[in-house]
Amino acid sequence: MAVPGSPPMFTVAQVKQLGRGALQRYRKLNTYSKLFLLGTVLLYATLATTLIVIGADRIGQTLYNLAQRASHHPLGAVILFALFFIVSFPPCLGHTTLITLCGYAYGMKGFPIAAGGTLFGSAFTFIVLRLLFSNRLRRWSQSSEKWQALETVIAAKGMPLIVLIRASPFPPWVYSNTLFASIQSVAFWQFFLATFVVFPKVAIFVFVGSRLASLSDGEQRSHMDTTTKILNISISVGGVLVAAIASWIIYRAMRKEILHLQGVSPEIDELAAEAIEEAEEGAPLLGPHRESRDRYDGSSA
Repeated sequence: MAVPGSPPMFTVAQVKQLGRGALQRYRKLNTYSKLFLLGTVLLYATLATTLIVIGADRIGQTLYNLAQRASHHPLGAVILFALFFIVSFPPCLGHTTLITLCGYAYGMKGFPIAAGGTLFGSAFTFIVLRLLFSNRLRRWSQSSEKWQALETVIAAKGMPLIVLIRASPFPPWVYSNTLFASIQSVAFWQFFLATFVVFPKVAIFVFVGSRLASLSDGEQRSHMDTTTKILNISISVGGVLVAAIASWIIYRAMRKEILHLQGVSPEIDELAAEAIEEAEEGAPLLGPHRESRDRYDGSSA
C-alpha cells in the first residue's frame, strides 16, 4: 500500500507490461539484430565478471597506465581521433566509451579530440552511407510507408526536429548516423550543424573520464582525503545522471514534437515515430531489405 505523499512506484502490472513490451520488441527483431543484442549482453556480463574477479583497483590502475602511455605517444591523439570514424559506422558501438577515454587519457584537453572525432566521424559516415546506398535508399523510400511518413514529418518541421532527434539518446549514436543518411529530405549541412548540439554531452563525459582517471591511479588516490574522494565520485556519478536526465527529457520532447505536428495527420505522425524506434535495425541502409513485407502491409491495410 502506497504511503500518502510518497513518490509513485511501479506496480506489478506495470512491470509485467514493460516486460511483455520488451519481449515483443525482441521478437520483432531479425536474426542478425537478435544475435547482436545477445552478443552485447554477453559482453557486458563478461566485463562485470572480470571486474568482480580481478578487482576494480587493479583494472583501474592498468587502464590508467595504458591511458597515460597513449597520451604520451606522439600519435596517441591521432589514433583516438581515427577511432571515432570506426565507432560511427554501424554496427560498431563504443562512442560514449571513447569520449570518456579521451578525458581519461588527456583530461579536459581531450575535449577537442572527442568533439572533432564526433563531428567529422559522423559526417564521414553520413557521406559514405548515402553514396554507397543511394539506389537502395530510393527503393526503400518508395516502398516503406513508415519511411515516407518520417520524411514527410522531417520535411514539414525542418531543422528544429532534426536537432531534437540528433540530441536524443534514441536511436543510439551509431544508428542515428544511419537514420539521417537514410532520410533524403535531410541535407548534409543540416546533419553537420545538428551534430554540434551533442557537444555539451561530449564535454560532460570527457569531464567524467578525467575524474575517473584521478580515482584510478593509486598514487593520486593516496594523496586524496576521504572528502576529496567522495567529491570526485559524486561529480562523476552526477555528471552521468545529468546527461541521462537531459537525454530523457530531449527524447520525450522529440516524440511529442513528432506525434503532435500541426498540418500532418496523426497516422503519419505515428508511422514516423515507429520508423525512428526501428532505426536500431539499421534500416533501410544496413538492415535486411523488407520491401516485400512493407508492400504486403500496405496492400492489406
